[in-house]
Amino acid sequence: METSKQATRSKATIGAGQILIFLAPLVVITCLLIFSPQPKSKSEANKIPLAAATFDDPLALVLAPQTGESRSDKEISRLQQQIRSGRNVQLWLEQLGWAFVAKARESFDPGFYKLAEQCARCIEKRNPQSQEAMLLRAHVLQNLHRFKESETLARRLVEQRGLSFDYGLLGDALMEQGKLNDAVEAYQQMMNLKPDLHAYARAAHMRWLKGDLAGAIEAMQLAVSAASPSDGESAAWVNTRLAFYEFQAGRFQEVEQRSASALSFQNNYPPALLLKGKMLLAQNRFGEAVNVLQNAAKQNPLPEYQWALAEALRATGRENEASAIEAQLRDRGATSDPRTLALFLATRCESQDTSLRLAKEEFESRSHVFTHDALAWSLAAAGNLAEAHSEMQRALAEGTKDGRLFFHAGMIASQAGHAAEAERWLRKASDLSHLLLPSERNELQNAAACGAEKKASVAPNPQKTFSHGPNTARKTQPQPQTKT
Repeated sequence: METSKQATRSKATIGAGQILIFLAPLVVITCLLIFSPQPKSKSEANKIPLAAATFDDPLALVLAPQTGESRSDKEISRLQQQIRSGRNVQLWLEQLGWAFVAKARESFDPGFYKLAEQCARCIEKRNPQSQEAMLLRAHVLQNLHRFKESETLARRLVEQRGLSFDYGLLGDALMEQGKLNDAVEAYQQMMNLKPDLHAYARAAHMRWLKGDLAGAIEAMQLAVSAASPSDGESAAWVNTRLAFYEFQAGRFQEVEQRSASALSFQNNYPPALLLKGKMLLAQNRFGEAVNVLQNAAKQNPLPEYQWALAEALRATGRENEASAIEAQLRDRGATSDPRTLALFLATRCESQDTSLRLAKEEFESRSHVFTHDALAWSLAAAGNLAEAHSEMQRALAEGTKDGRLFFHAGMIASQAGHAAEAERWLRKASDLSHLLLPSERNELQNAAACGAEKKASVAPNPQKTFSHGPNTARKTQPQPQTKT
């Protein structure tokens, strides 16, 4: 079912070398294939390693040697050697594909998903009707956010064999496209066939999207109880999600415990570090938050991580470092996470045209609850308040309870002249204000104070440019409403 780094200036930027490391699998393999010398004779050709084959040979790509000493790296090397032996090649290719998927999830490097896709191509060359290859390819497409293509393959799998994971994959594709009721049906079929960690985790997420926090916690506890150290990444993920649900409930001690459990399964697990950093921000422990969020963003330099880190840096007076992190977010966010960049730009009231374009483009493939929110927020920033208000109603239609969602709803309703509605949503946002970033909490506090001073309705003005006020991240931070 999405911060950067740094204590010193030299660590405050993601250098070119770090970008190459992040994209290492594809960059290294591509260079091997493009710049490898061509054989001058048949005998010489027999001596050339598979990695020096042509770019169109998927087998050469998946057999290119992988560096690293982790458990997953060693498993990849073992499977590559099995394939080179020439026995049961299709079986080992399938397992290698899933090993690349596991490595992608562990490393947060999307290049490994592309290698998994090449494994599917290898299998399809040998067996064009292979359901195993279809499942692997569909899973890759899902993780590359090509949800419509993933849905097509998942439906074929459901029709042809209907295994538990086929239904899970279909539910994921449907959920990301905002088809929640259809996704519920698919997930229920998955649960009926095989109630395991993966089914429980999906049930929990769906309950949370539908506004049932208690039900989400209950289902995710089942997922956690089914976790195994043999799949450390999955165990870390479900513990982090449970910690997030506990965070929403305001139970910070439980968040600490679950985050620690996640990190015990996978050291320096970025989602767990991000959540821990956000909790520290909610407690106004900004210096500690900087340290945690720097580590999180170093492992996974996505816009969500960079945004949280920039807020923590600014709250500690490190304005130059915060600005450097935000510059990276603007430069690379459109590629890595356009939805979060759209939200960031709209929140900062800058590049409104870019924000709106990114949100609309994201909506073409991902009409999710939070994509509706990003589009509504971007429309509001561009001054299209009537349209923003309508779009926000769609974001709220499923009953999802989220601090940022309610904050956006209240601000848009206020600007659109719906005073009573704005008061209701801002009150709900205040109840969940610990989920917001410091600047958002400040803006919420300002809006609530302004609303208390003037209860009278304000006439709508659709031509007025939407404004969040000055950069409130620099103001004194309000005390969050937390429950311990």
